Amino acid sequence: MFQDLQGFIRYLEQKGQLVRVTAPVSHDLEITEIADRLMKSGGPAVLFENVIGKDFPLVIGLMATRQRMAWALGVEDLEDIPNRLKKLLEIKLGGGILGLLSNAPKLKDLIALPPRRVRTAPVQEVIWRGDEVDLSKIPVLKCWELDGGPFVTLPLVITNDPETGEMNMGMYRMQVMSKNTTGMHWQRHKTGAKHLEKAKKLGKKLEVAVAIGGDPALIYAATAPIPPVPGINEYSLTGWLRGRGQEVVRGVTVKLEVPANAEFILEGYIDPEEAWVVEGPFGDHTGFYTLEDMYPLFHVTAITMRKNAVYPATIVGRPPMEDAYLIETTERIFLVPAQLILPEIADYHLPPCGIAHNLVNVTIKKSYPGQAYKVANGMFGLGQAMFTKVAVVCETGGAKPQNNLEFWREALLHCEPGRDTVFTKGPTDVLDHSSREWSYGSKLILDGTKKTWEEGDATPWKPAFARDSHSLPQHPDILAQYQAGDGIWWVSLQKTKPHQGLEIGQWLARTPEASGIRLIAIVDDETDVLDPEDAFWTLLNNIDPERDGRIERTLTGNVLILDGSRKIPEEGFTRLWPNKITMHPEMVAQVDARWEEYKLGVPKPKSPTGHKRKQVVEV
Repeated sequence: MFQDLQGFIRYLEQKGQLVRVTAPVSHDLEITEIADRLMKSGGPAVLFENVIGKDFPLVIGLMATRQRMAWALGVEDLEDIPNRLKKLLEIKLGGGILGLLSNAPKLKDLIALPPRRVRTAPVQEVIWRGDEVDLSKIPVLKCWELDGGPFVTLPLVITNDPETGEMNMGMYRMQVMSKNTTGMHWQRHKTGAKHLEKAKKLGKKLEVAVAIGGDPALIYAATAPIPPVPGINEYSLTGWLRGRGQEVVRGVTVKLEVPANAEFILEGYIDPEEAWVVEGPFGDHTGFYTLEDMYPLFHVTAITMRKNAVYPATIVGRPPMEDAYLIETTERIFLVPAQLILPEIADYHLPPCGIAHNLVNVTIKKSYPGQAYKVANGMFGLGQAMFTKVAVVCETGGAKPQNNLEFWREALLHCEPGRDTVFTKGPTDVLDHSSREWSYGSKLILDGTKKTWEEGDATPWKPAFARDSHSLPQHPDILAQYQAGDGIWWVSLQKTKPHQGLEIGQWLARTPEASGIRLIAIVDDETDVLDPEDAFWTLLNNIDPERDGRIERTLTGNVLILDGSRKIPEEGFTRLWPNKITMHPEMVAQVDARWEEYKLGVPKPKSPTGHKRKQVVEV
């Protein structure tokens, strides 16, 4: 079995899941457009051997399917991992936190595979120091048109706590600023940011090492929300997944231990006393551009690498992207720990349209009234789940949470808006562009479980049958609308005035066609109301649920209105509203024209974003 990136490349090639492209390609937009088409059509990973003006080949899409993600972790199916964890802990669901404590002796298996220190390493076969350091020789991608520059998108950023010495590895995008500097996108909740703050208090620089490549399981581990338990970190998680300790070597200019089998290591420091720099914009995993902001500057003092190193990259943008499978892996691994705290959870899923933090679908084994709220609020308190914006809870035996449309249909059958919905407040992801304040906003719980008599024991409800725009009420502000027969009424509009979305939603709620509807969802003019995943993605991104939600009475019951249109200053929204990510039409045409030249071995897919483009606003 492979233990490094190049071994995984060979493995995928043997499986027919990787192709090599010898045609010259550009790191500036072109690779992104090719990769985006392949990721959204289930195409192969690609090794670009001839990146124009760069000294190294680039590989992309290594974990861009569920099967390749499983192979990256050494299993045939992602479900093998939670099954193995259940066996390790011998879980008896219902034990709660006491069940976890009773299994504590077995947790030694998770920390019994610490990293193994070696003196020599493949990643130090070639060393650039001082003036030799030149990031422009590496094929770092500029992914999208409005990006502030090229960004390292798969960095494993390593720091040690300046006080305790505890190691942390995280994946934080890095904008290349010069031949030897990058930005470091440490958001306020991230461990790296906390290490930098401690270094500042101690009056010293913070050593940083960035691994690029290495064991694919370690690349995944850098994204995992590992709990702050001494002895359990990204190396030990990878050791548990692999059944062997990871090899690490001391850096050549820093005292940090780095993965011995990586492709590249960037060594250097961040000076907490140095002024922060403008970073961004960046076409982010939300599918929108993250706007410019201030972040610390990373100084690269040395680059070590393998002979014949390969640069791995990923792209993020409108879902689904490769990160959907990284997110799904975390979801499957952490199902078992979640069940230890909330034993009634049967399963849960983070749909790609919810971009990890906007939506969680949960099934529970219900035994008492109010249990859906107990579980949803409990999940809001579990690690990074604190950023979740909408939680939908149903009972076992119905739709699976992985089938988002069917799950919402089932939830709405049993969820009477107002009675079975709750707004609450809490932290939001710093990338949430629609929250009322930066990193702070509201959340929505939908109780889609069957009701007990204490909860109201709802009378049977039947959704309205499907209707298209021609059979629905006409309004000059409505561009398109659709009722899918699942209790949802999708409406797109051109935003021209304050509170327009809610006003249209309230007007629609008073019409006869609102009978049999439990959600009126207002979206922007760039959204296809006939594409439910595009519509859900836009809606969830663009709401602060309490601010943008209303409960109205229809002829047959209550309806929830959610205004997912763009927010404007006249409504009290003072932050800039970002663009949705699309590819420049000239690049779309170029890739269309060159598709056969790439020799990818698959029919040419349609550009995922080119046809969705409207006027792009410079930010």
